[in-house]
Amino acid sequence: METLVEPDVATALRSANAETLRLYVAACAERMAPLFVGLRVGEEGRKGDVDFYVESVRDLWHVDRPLCDAAERVRVLERFPELRSTGDDVEIADVVGIYTTFSVLVLRWALLANGSGSPDDAVSCGHATLTAMGMLDQNVVGAGFRAQEHRLQSLSVSGDAAGVWEASIEAGRERFRTVLGRTVGSLG
Repeated sequence: METLVEPDVATALRSANAETLRLYVAACAERMAPLFVGLRVGEEGRKGDVDFYVESVRDLWHVDRPLCDAAERVRVLERFPELRSTGDDVEIADVVGIYTTFSVLVLRWALLANGSGSPDDAVSCGHATLTAMGMLDQNVVGAGFRAQEHRLQSLSVSGDAAGVWEASIEAGRERFRTVLGRTVGSLG
């Protein structure tokens, strides 16, 4: 599979220690979290999903050890409406649906990578994040989110974890503000 993840980042993930790999996926999930949480909070019947999402992203930041229940969390996540298949080839066309689905996919890959230690799962996590940011760039003139994501992914595997969490939080907020701006008038 061809991936959007930069070759040097993919190579670094394949030779990284487990802690670096877990940092990388935690940072990807953190950057996507505001999109899921911000767009689903307050939605009827989704409080448990939002709480689960927030707890899972928070727990991913304990990069010194894998989550003992990562596989169970993936099973829970796969029951989210964003990942349940209707059996039809229904295309998600609304802004909220697109970005919440990508957010859930990123968290799924992050949990898989955290639990398995698989560099391929980590690359898939980064790929899903970059795909979402590429779509956002296509819909917002001059956005540059995909380039920003490439930089942050490189930072996450650089061996210097300083500032990764803060940069990921700020990037996530910026993405949420941009997507929220695209939903004005479509959420009512």
